[in-house]
Amino acid sequence: MFTQVWHPVDTMAGARKKPGKFTEIERKFEVSDTLAAAVTPSFDGLTAVAQVDTLPIQALDAVYFDTPAHDLARNRITLRRRTGGPDAGWHLKLPAGTADARTEVRLPLDGADEVPGELRDIVLAIVRDRPLDPVAHIATTRRVRMLYGADGAALAEFCDDEVTAGAYPDGGSETPVGSWREWELELAEGRTDVALLDRLAQRLYDAGAVPAGHGSKLVRVLDTAAEQGSGPAAETAAPPPADPIHRAVAEQVAELISWDRAVRADAYDSVHQMRVTTRKLRSLLKESEESFGLTDDAWVLEELRQLASILGVARDAEVLADKYQKALDALPPALVRGPVRERLVDGARKRYETGLRRSLAAMRTNRYFRLLDALEDLVTVAPTGAEAHPPAEHAPVTIDAAYKRVRKAAKTAAAAAAAESPDRDEALHRIRKGAKRLRYTAAATGKGAVSDAAKTIQTLLGDHQDAVISRTHVAQQAEAAHAAGEDTFTYGVLYQLEDDLAQSSRLELSSALAALAKAVRRAH
Repeated sequence: MFTQVWHPVDTMAGARKKPGKFTEIERKFEVSDTLAAAVTPSFDGLTAVAQVDTLPIQALDAVYFDTPAHDLARNRITLRRRTGGPDAGWHLKLPAGTADARTEVRLPLDGADEVPGELRDIVLAIVRDRPLDPVAHIATTRRVRMLYGADGAALAEFCDDEVTAGAYPDGGSETPVGSWREWELELAEGRTDVALLDRLAQRLYDAGAVPAGHGSKLVRVLDTAAEQGSGPAAETAAPPPADPIHRAVAEQVAELISWDRAVRADAYDSVHQMRVTTRKLRSLLKESEESFGLTDDAWVLEELRQLASILGVARDAEVLADKYQKALDALPPALVRGPVRERLVDGARKRYETGLRRSLAAMRTNRYFRLLDALEDLVTVAPTGAEAHPPAEHAPVTIDAAYKRVRKAAKTAAAAAAAESPDRDEALHRIRKGAKRLRYTAAATGKGAVSDAAKTIQTLLGDHQDAVISRTHVAQQAEAAHAAGEDTFTYGVLYQLEDDLAQSSRLELSSALAALAKAVRRAH
């Protein structure tokens, strides 16, 4: 489990370099050698384009790196070491949400041929502990025309590329793959005007070009090499599972890997979202253990629980920092007394940094990689033999069992509240956990109204849980402040605010449970 001693994979050795990050919006076009030699696309007459400059011819030479199974290419990611041209260096290109957009992370050349640890770390959830070796070599003779607006600002660049490529099958020597001609349009750095890109692209269509059949030069090389019997193709993603629960799990595995990258970049709220995804995965798997061949004590379930726990340290601290910052900003200045911001806000941010470092350490271990392997196996390995035809007693997953747990937890919580039991907050937390499992199961099985009602309860009791945790923390910090001789008035104000929030959440619970019961009845 994740609580044992860590042995992280060394991906960050040596002095840390700060990668440069850019967003590129581009389109590629196929064009024959004959056409390219005879036709030069014209951008005359476009009101946006005031000037076109022809730049000196560039000789670009790039070696592309990937795992033996081409895991990066299969995820629409390219990693290369390029010499020549104005942007020589290491380039990592990642999907950026739209078909035209890519995020490019760059590092300067350092004389080494090994992939820099800073770039490998970004895609570690995909490559894990597998080697990154040369898979392709692409030499390009590039002719560039820069397009400028009336204000002299760069709009876009048009590239006419003559490409010669080779592949490294099975890590061996380079094997020639072929050569071709292609055109490329890319908006200038900082520009996002896709309408302009459309107008420019039309001029290429008018000249006889067609959209490229591959998303990148690398994919074309790998697919061509595969057709020639030299290794796997780049684009071999399996179709989504037909079963809704399996499909939901597959989607969450993809989400987990996506959020992993965001956490490594320390994007806001990414730790929280990765934790949510981790817990969602565990909930879906627990709700349908039999269909995945799991038991209550399955290794995968325990690993997910431990991972969520590790991420929770940073997540809770981030929540508290935001909560205290907003609460203190909302108070009249006269009510904010003493170094309360330093203790509450700055203290929480320091705990976040500690939690983030711990999370990243966990995410660089072979143990974490094996968890990702296991999750992918659950949704990609097709059942065979008896498993392909499960016994009749393995009924399809429904919302009934999950809802029954919510009702049972609600009865327990009501009894604890009536008896004014000290365990009533924990009883409410159990309702939340049950509602969460119900929400995910309902969403996966097409019961949207039930999922929405369960989400309302989950959110309501999540606010309650955060308020309870915050209330306890404020009380502890007030004691520390008092011991240091500081004014504790503001701590009392914040404590009361959190207590009021917890109470209002409890009061709204009955109506939320009634709405859930109604949604469940209608779902049958």
